[in-house]
Amino acid sequence: MRLTIHGAAREVTGSRHLVEIAGRRILLDCGLVQGRREEADRRNADFGFDPSSIEAVVLSHAHIDHSGAIPALIKRGFNGVVHATRATADLATYMLADSGHLQEKDAEFATRRMQKRGHRGPARAPLYTVADAEKAMEHFSGHPYSRPFPVAPGVTVEFHDAGHILGSAIVTLRAEENGQPRSIVFSGDLGRPHLPIIRDPEAVEAADVLMIESTYGDREHAPMGDAATRLAGIVNAIAARGGKLIIPAFAVGRTQEIVYELTQLAHSGRIGDVPIYVDSPLAVNATSVFQRHPECFDAETREILRRQEDPFGLQRLRYVRTVAESMELNQKPGPFVVISASGMMEGGRVLHHLRNGLGEARNAVLIVGFQAENTLGRRLEQGEAVVNVFGEPHEVRSEIFVMNEYSAHADRGELLDWFRRLQGRPREILVVHGEEEQSLALAAALGRESSARVRVPRLHESFDLDEVGSATGIRTPV
Repeated sequence: MRLTIHGAAREVTGSRHLVEIAGRRILLDCGLVQGRREEADRRNADFGFDPSSIEAVVLSHAHIDHSGAIPALIKRGFNGVVHATRATADLATYMLADSGHLQEKDAEFATRRMQKRGHRGPARAPLYTVADAEKAMEHFSGHPYSRPFPVAPGVTVEFHDAGHILGSAIVTLRAEENGQPRSIVFSGDLGRPHLPIIRDPEAVEAADVLMIESTYGDREHAPMGDAATRLAGIVNAIAARGGKLIIPAFAVGRTQEIVYELTQLAHSGRIGDVPIYVDSPLAVNATSVFQRHPECFDAETREILRRQEDPFGLQRLRYVRTVAESMELNQKPGPFVVISASGMMEGGRVLHHLRNGLGEARNAVLIVGFQAENTLGRRLEQGEAVVNVFGEPHEVRSEIFVMNEYSAHADRGELLDWFRRLQGRPREILVVHGEEEQSLALAAALGRESSARVRVPRLHESFDLDEVGSATGIRTPV
């Protein structure tokens, strides 16, 4: 059995893990690298392996850093099946098409910039197009939780709820190799217990090898019990001074959670009569997918639905679809709240709201999710006084709030709690999907919890495991 880590190695984005087992080649996740534009473009164009050699893709969830390179994989020769939960497959329909649209727009922008600088040559080609994304959906197959299914001859997979976003899954892969059973558990992205809407992460049976995420592997989130009170205080304070509260949020997961919380706060009278806008066509479409998959909801959300209430909207909330409506918000005086993608502020309509709102002291930006290195979101989180938006400098006069309570990622303590609930213990642990400091910190903690060998892979590093827990060869592909 060989594992090769082709992404999310000592970094958060670009999840791609190649499993070679029982003579088969299976790819766990196929995500886009995000961050510095030139480096991301280069790495997204080069997988580090031959896509045509992959028999199947097993997708943990629909976020673009886990799914967004699938259309490019197919363009380069992959002709197998993409296996996902049913909710993930439905979300991917919208998310990959949206990503294809952004790829086309990025290519157009890069071409115009090149021409303005006097460079001559062919137009910049997008990584893939909307049409490519739509074609990619023909390869998807949706599966329920807790029901094993074959992905290749002799190789089976089972999904368990990861509690991260709608449809997110912990992946258990099993096969027989040289007469011996082999198994891998891939955590995907693990959610936090007691988050709104979706169920908590499930405990699963341990495998020979555990691959675990480490996004917040070195820190603890603030208690969830205080989150609603703090959110209400921020909304009311910005509204009282007539400002705009800009909430950059991932269109899938975070937006629905924030809308849910604002709905509950409004119903209980804890926030005033302030208009709330969701300015993201993808978020609107994703919310419709949420409404089609109540089987993923926790008991509290199911009870709200039983009472025939809508957890994803309220009378004062308006879902913005058109560009014209979005542009009107930039001219509209406060107070109001606008929730808009993307969550790391690297694209999407939120950039227009930031360009028009960062320079005004009465406004505020509320960061509710992880901000990767080299993103605009990270720069605002770190308190930079001047940031570039659309390539132009903007002074930051607005107030910046950070609430990691609403993160969809488990923190250090929650990751360790989930590990302790494994039914049995792995012999080998690979810590992925975290910046180096976070991954190393979680690896050290896991080493104290377990007798397993715990390692933090580097990009393209391979592990040859002829005997469970015994790495007989490690190589870094050229």
